[in-house]
Amino acid sequence: MAFIRKRRLERELYSKERFSLLLLNLEEYYFEQHTANHIINKGCRDERKFRGSLKICSKSIIFEPDDNVQPIIKIPLRDCISIKAPEDNEASNPFTRDTSGGISVVCNQVFLIKERNIIAPYKTVRGRTEHLFQLDVAGKVGDVVQTLHQLYRASCLDKMGDQAAMITAILQSRLARTSFDKNRFQSISETLHMECKAEMVTPLVTNPGHVCVTDANLYFQPLNGYPKPVVQITLQNVRRIYKRRHGLMPLGLEVFCTENDLCSDIYLKFYNYQDRDELYFFIATYIENHITEHTAESYMLQWQRGHISNYQYLLHLNNLADRSCNDLSQYPVFPWIIADYSSSVLDLTKPETFRDLSKPIGALNKERLGRLLTRYQEMPEPKFMYGSHYSSPGYVLFYLVRVAPEYMLCLQNGKFDHADRMFNSLAETWKNCLDGATDFKELIPEFYESDSSFLVNNLKLDLGKRQGGKMVEDVELPPWASGPDDFLQKSQEALESQYVSEHLHEWIDIIFGYKQKGSEAVTAHNVFHPLTYEGGVDLNSIMDPNEKVALLTQILEFGQTPKQLFTTPHPRRIVPKLRSLSRTSSHAVSIAESPVSPNEESFEDLTEESITLAWNNIAKLKLEEQYKIHKEAITGIAVTCNGSSVFTTSQDSTLKMFSKESKTIQRSVSFSNMALSSCLILPGDTTVISSSWDNHIYFYSIAFGRQQDILMGHDDAVSKICWRDGCLYSASWDSTVKVWHCVLGETSSNKKHHFELLAELEHDVSVNTIDLNAANTLLASGTKEGTITVWDISTATVLHQLPCHSGTVFDVAFSPDSRHLLSAGEDCCFKVIDVQTGMLISSVTAEEPQRCFKWDGNTILSGSQSGELLIWDLLGGKVVERIKGHTGAVMSMWMNEQCNRVITGGEDKQIMFWKLQY
Repeated sequence: MAFIRKRRLERELYSKERFSLLLLNLEEYYFEQHTANHIINKGCRDERKFRGSLKICSKSIIFEPDDNVQPIIKIPLRDCISIKAPEDNEASNPFTRDTSGGISVVCNQVFLIKERNIIAPYKTVRGRTEHLFQLDVAGKVGDVVQTLHQLYRASCLDKMGDQAAMITAILQSRLARTSFDKNRFQSISETLHMECKAEMVTPLVTNPGHVCVTDANLYFQPLNGYPKPVVQITLQNVRRIYKRRHGLMPLGLEVFCTENDLCSDIYLKFYNYQDRDELYFFIATYIENHITEHTAESYMLQWQRGHISNYQYLLHLNNLADRSCNDLSQYPVFPWIIADYSSSVLDLTKPETFRDLSKPIGALNKERLGRLLTRYQEMPEPKFMYGSHYSSPGYVLFYLVRVAPEYMLCLQNGKFDHADRMFNSLAETWKNCLDGATDFKELIPEFYESDSSFLVNNLKLDLGKRQGGKMVEDVELPPWASGPDDFLQKSQEALESQYVSEHLHEWIDIIFGYKQKGSEAVTAHNVFHPLTYEGGVDLNSIMDPNEKVALLTQILEFGQTPKQLFTTPHPRRIVPKLRSLSRTSSHAVSIAESPVSPNEESFEDLTEESITLAWNNIAKLKLEEQYKIHKEAITGIAVTCNGSSVFTTSQDSTLKMFSKESKTIQRSVSFSNMALSSCLILPGDTTVISSSWDNHIYFYSIAFGRQQDILMGHDDAVSKICWRDGCLYSASWDSTVKVWHCVLGETSSNKKHHFELLAELEHDVSVNTIDLNAANTLLASGTKEGTITVWDISTATVLHQLPCHSGTVFDVAFSPDSRHLLSAGEDCCFKVIDVQTGMLISSVTAEEPQRCFKWDGNTILSGSQSGELLIWDLLGGKVVERIKGHTGAVMSMWMNEQCNRVITGGEDKQIMFWKLQY
């Protein structure tokens, strides 16, 4: 659990002191600290002296006594009446006798914090009081008093913008007078790359200092030395790095040394985007050789195919959308999933158990939505439907107050919320989200993790008494949960359930996708205040500093909408059949309902298992034998059902029949003097069809060893042919794909075939390759200019058209489940398209063009321009194995149904036989 884990690490790190940056006001800086004594009733009989640390902050003076029983004292500078060091001629001043190094602070209000080391609302002491602080180093009194006078003048300015400007000037002056201490380098051999000023960001607070990056490490040295003199990140450990939008400005940078954790190792905010971008580029360049950069589309592909869970996918999307556990105004947002908080048993098989994921929280209650829409229609521009957001710092801490009480006190000026407005009950909170006039909040990741401490008042906090007299203690759970851990376990099961897997894409459309903005957002009743959206306001265009500070404060407290990741409908998840879900629900299907007897598996299941086994071991392909059988490059390969005969076409214009058993060429046929481009064998192994650059398609009888027929169907070279269910599909450089219904003639009677043109799919440029999906309902085509088109065969209409590649598309193929389409191009890229939505969801770049391939939806076996066979982990976007093959480009590839045998044809005129060896 990111937030809670971070809090525990902080407590371990700072366990020796009670002070933390959370004692400061929002947007306040901690400058320096001095060891000192706090003297009470100086010169009187009951004089008392407390040793501790005096902290100088931009808006307050804080004294932390060493004695934990004594409260921390916080004096707001705006409430000070005088701050001075005693003069030698002031005989009546209590500092005149043996009190060198003294500072007198007179104020009319002071806050007492953590008395007896108990986390509780701050106590306010009003009325004129004098506080005397004696510094250990007397020589620093003058500088400290001068600094306090400067900060006091800033705090007394009427307007917040003027205050912020003066404090910023003081801060920048301090940073300019200091630099990174190079003695902090881990090694004397390190080479400095860059140094700049920045602030380290943690929830609700930032800490200024110096950033330094070398050839080995990233360093941050806080100006105040807190919480430690230097923070160091080893570049070799960095796994991910993201540019962030912080305070509505593109100034943030977050660095992760883990692959799947929401909690980063450091979050930095820079003072200009040039420094941020330079550091980002340096680190990204450093890690790019051994770390794969993941995009929303690549994670989408992993999620669709079941390689990552719903929870993991949402974490990654939040990360990519600028959500960070270090920024409570952009904290990761998760959906309410469960809608039943009253039943004694949670039934995850009933749709009514779940919240409607196609609607935002504000649209779930029709009655409330009607009132909101009426107000929306009457509202002047800029219009918005909801007066509060679904994620804000207040909402995050509403859920986490029991484990992060100091954050709530920081956000709310030293107070907890009213007891009746606390997170008291799951059922109450859900009901209020459905019915409340201004409550539209979603959940946070902690509800789907394993640490339930945020539901329990383990710290024994006094969070107040409710109207009925009941104290606020643990969160009241629904009847179906036996305890906090059980509640989280069932919440996790609900998030990963079949219903949610089938509908989560609808919620993603609303929060991260195409329904987030514009007319689709209006239709989906998903319109928030325009200032909450990225680009909703340009702070640089606001000249008035007071207006800028007020606007920034308003937005940061209100909450921000995530960065939009998708602009087209998000694809559905590929949800496995009920039978395959038996891992999580062993009693989901009874024996009587199952079509397979308990003691046997279907042939289909055995085939699927063998195919899966083959692809899992595809890197173990071994070359069995190779033969040079043509005079030019081999363009097509077809094999008879029993595997005994291999037919190949070549640019040498011949069709050859090679016997696997005798290892000899048994037939060699030339239809014309033009190159042949592809071949296939019709069911029954009686006829071979070849396509030619002479615009024709040739039918050859295997049994009678002669040409049966010619289809003169195109006006330019025929580049690729496919056969399915009595239909021939031919692609041509004449910019068409034609669909033919074929009635085959009888070879013995010389009766010709009958060809009927069913459809002509017109393109703008030459078509180089085609493929059909398993159901024979879709056809994909790739052109010489890089365009991929998906056609509905039944209506001969375009479903999707994307300019995927720069240059020729060499090969294209649907995944076995027809959910995705993979293409390889002259531009050295693989592209993956979601067939349902037409969205380009992944792009992988190779070192050289890949001319042909086979794939199972996750792994690719490709033939490269140089002749190697490459095995790709598509989800990881990397080559996992290289197999030496041809001496020229691999031009064609055949794979058997069990996926354990492969034949390749090359530019080197050879065919190579490959076999998996487990």
